[in-house]
Amino acid sequence: MLRNTPPAAVHAYLVGGGIASFAAAVFLIRDGQVPGRNIHIFEEAALVGGSLDAAGRAEQGYVLRGGRMMNFSYFCTYDVLATIPSLEHPGQSAYDDIMAFDQHMQTAALARLVNRAGDVLDVTNLGVNAIEQQRVVELLALPEAQLGTRRIDSWFEAGFFQTNFWLLWASMFSFQRWHSLVEFRRYLLRHLQDFPQLGTLDGFDRTPYNQFDSVVLPIMTWLRAQGVDFRLGCQVTDLDFAPDATTKTVTAVRYLHGQHAHSQPVQPHDVVLMTNGSIAANSAMGSMTAAPVLNPEKPDRAWALWKTVAAKYPDFGHPAVFDSRPAEATWESFTITSKGTAFFELMAKFSGSKAGTGALVTLTESSWLLSVGLPHQPHFLNQPADVTVCWGNGLFPDRVGDFVPKKMSDCTGAEILTELLHHLRFEAELPALLAAANCIPCLMPFVTSQFLTRAPTDRPAVVPPGSTNFAFLGQFTEIPDDVVFTIEYSVRSAQMAVYELLGLDKSPPPVYRGQDDAKVMEKALAAMRR
Repeated sequence: MLRNTPPAAVHAYLVGGGIASFAAAVFLIRDGQVPGRNIHIFEEAALVGGSLDAAGRAEQGYVLRGGRMMNFSYFCTYDVLATIPSLEHPGQSAYDDIMAFDQHMQTAALARLVNRAGDVLDVTNLGVNAIEQQRVVELLALPEAQLGTRRIDSWFEAGFFQTNFWLLWASMFSFQRWHSLVEFRRYLLRHLQDFPQLGTLDGFDRTPYNQFDSVVLPIMTWLRAQGVDFRLGCQVTDLDFAPDATTKTVTAVRYLHGQHAHSQPVQPHDVVLMTNGSIAANSAMGSMTAAPVLNPEKPDRAWALWKTVAAKYPDFGHPAVFDSRPAEATWESFTITSKGTAFFELMAKFSGSKAGTGALVTLTESSWLLSVGLPHQPHFLNQPADVTVCWGNGLFPDRVGDFVPKKMSDCTGAEILTELLHHLRFEAELPALLAAANCIPCLMPFVTSQFLTRAPTDRPAVVPPGSTNFAFLGQFTEIPDDVVFTIEYSVRSAQMAVYELLGLDKSPPPVYRGQDDAKVMEKALAAMRR
């Protein structure tokens, strides 16, 4: 594409301030030799991070909308982080920090699923009967193209969704039975090696702090040191393309800064990388005394840009497939900031795992399907020693609670915490725990929209056919074999885009394929038979 253009002449315009753009900037500088000052990141908000944002202070309460686990097969992500200096340990990288932390704080959950009586379920038995096992094997063997737009529950009978396997899988990856069978199959293949550890999550990697502080902040710090131009408060509204029927070449980036419209000219030898869609768009925060309130009139600006650009070419995807079904894509998270360690001590006694070594504790008979996880403390760089922070979610916020007779989405933070504490059988301690806590709920209408049923052409290629200087990034691009709702997917899209558009003699590492390893397959099938 731009193979013969001197790197110093290339300018890169990155639309969106999430991990995909950050990774792209790293690849542009490190592998493409593009000067940092020639890279411009447009972000509508005043802060960066996208869905990996996390912020707050002890006095007002911390908030993180979600978190992602990682493992050895995150080749692209770990490649980036190995380039980025550690913020705390001179001479080490951000990747070194993660590896050292996980060597010290190894995950081995002892209470992954808990029933209404407070009993920890035996998850060494995944509960998948012979017929269901056969259906899983058949699904893995079937070509993806034959699945079309089918839902998961079109493949499995109702009993499958009551198994330990499904409860572990759904609570860990946020799948619903109405989600795409194609995406479910991709996840099964991508995580075959994890079947034997589904109940303990042994082998998964965690970050020392939340993923903004451990991933986004180190990268941003390095990018600023390279002179990257962060254009915060700039909302991109459109891209102009040259009127050539055979190629796709961006000629200008149109954006708003405040109330003023601007047009950034783009030369043919420049590149434009756009994150299309957003799983964090239009999130609504609540408080201890107020439920989050979604604003249906609020414009979905990230989605609006994709719709505007997609209207120009038929192979730019179909955003309406993903942003028009919030009832199928919504769940609610909550962040609990507490003074003292009482809740953590109770959870350690209950679960048998100290903070940072367990995993999500999923309450299997909760109407909201509540889960809560206690990370290693501190979870934020600026967190005081006498404050604890944990995170949880409910996959069914439209259902009425078991102890609080309201839909989760209509509940205040205090009511969500009350429901959680009742399920954990901490009733005696409830008044003191409530008094010490600040629970901030967050309702997210698009958080699993990338899992919705779709046709093959609904997500665009990272570099669309005929594109000379333009690529899509992120969760709503089409990358065969890899799985959405991961940092790795966004980073891989960035690596693909940069290498192809700059014409580099490089390619991202292949996606890990456990199905090609006979031992992995054997152990995965054996785990289902237990």
